[in-house]
Amino acid sequence: MTHTLLIVPGLGDSSPGHWQNHWLEQLPNTQKVNQKNWYLPDLQDWLNSLDSAIAQVEGPIVLIAHSLAVVLITHWSKHRYDPKVKGALLVAPADVDSCDHTPPETWNFAPIPLEPLPFPSILITSTNDPYITLDKARFLAEKWQSTFINIGDKGHINAASNLGLWDEGQQIMQDLVHLMQQKQQTT
Repeated sequence: MTHTLLIVPGLGDSSPGHWQNHWLEQLPNTQKVNQKNWYLPDLQDWLNSLDSAIAQVEGPIVLIAHSLAVVLITHWSKHRYDPKVKGALLVAPADVDSCDHTPPETWNFAPIPLEPLPFPSILITSTNDPYITLDKARFLAEKWQSTFINIGDKGHINAASNLGLWDEGQQIMQDLVHLMQQKQQTT
């Protein structure tokens, strides 16, 4: 069965040139979660928008989250989980627990939930992301029971990283699909 890729951008939406926008335009079965206010995020509003987007999709979903949206996914999975979500690609999580790494408008997403996610996931980070330390990203991956991948010096893995269609990310997404299939075979 084909999965819908549900793109979940973070603070400020995905700017032009962001790999999420390229995926939305180029990959089949791809949709996007839209938020009322991209620049002053409110956790409850963003959760409601995510719920609405998920409700509009028929069939299984893979969440493709970036930055603040990674934290959104962890809150959603803790309180509002829908079983048609089969997996998540969690890219460049924003450390909203740290005032040194994130802006004040994101702090209403703190504290970051630390419960294991109810679906297979892969957390991708870089060694020089200004919004999270490598150690904190690894810690979150362990808590969420996510596969941890460090892709080297790629900044915040956004438009400034000049990734284009981000072939490496697409390959990692295929690895996630394999994890999802393995889980399905064991249940």
